Amino acid sequence: MQCYADWRIITARPTPADEAAAPHRLYGVRRLEEAVDAAWWRGRALAELAAAELPILCGGTGMYLSSLVNGIAPIPDPGPDARAEARRMLAADGPAALHAWLAARDPATATKLRPSDPQRLARAAEVLLGTGRGLAAWHAAPRAGLAGYRVMLLLLDPPRPALREAIAARFEAMLAAGALAEVAAVAARAPDPALPGLRAHGVPELLAHLAGAISLDEATSRAIAATAAYTKRQATWFRHQKLADQRNTHTIRSRFTDSTQFSESTVRSIISFINLSS
Repeated sequence: MQCYADWRIITARPTPADEAAAPHRLYGVRRLEEAVDAAWWRGRALAELAAAELPILCGGTGMYLSSLVNGIAPIPDPGPDARAEARRMLAADGPAALHAWLAARDPATATKLRPSDPQRLARAAEVLLGTGRGLAAWHAAPRAGLAGYRVMLLLLDPPRPALREAIAARFEAMLAAGALAEVAAVAARAPDPALPGLRAHGVPELLAHLAGAISLDEATSRAIAATAAYTKRQATWFRHQKLADQRNTHTIRSRFTDSTQFSESTVRSIISFINLSS
């Protein structure tokens, strides 16, 4: 979401001062109307890796990190007609019906999707319609991983209560910095509601408030709860994923619960890793 130019505040993108202190890449480089997906991001990230002396990747989207390190399924672009038809089916019949439609034609993919997940269901439908092959089959295809790099992973895993407090404080700070005006400026353009960028945490809730459906306090509490639920899914994902399984990629995991535990030994491990990679 930090790739979208419209979302500097709502995604807590690096500040201009941060960006002046060190080179930053792929922040704010995409219009909201231009979808960001793992395939697009991986291509851009590979180019930036090649140009950087010591690339450091920051963020929380494990799927994108995995797509970079382990490769990505070679799914062709389904095309605009397939996308339009999938969206039409979703709008006309709802996600439960689309899930049933998918289950009858691509059960391997349908079993991995919730009937209440309209975005992923629409994606699965458009891939099946546009390529004649289901997402599960594409994901099982061989893929090329990241070659020529050693990877060190640092996983920040704070206790849930502390994380919830940090999420609440961050959202309040973003509101104070102008997040509501940022979302209102986008809403004034009347963007397509199906745009992936409109799913950024806090955006659906603030859009509902701007439409008069809920109060700002309710939007705030819902956004905080949705973000907390997402971080819980993140933690589960990282526990069950092998993020680097290529033989030419060496990975070190380091989990610490807060910044005070980012110890001297951790710093020494990072420096040693960099020196061995040089």
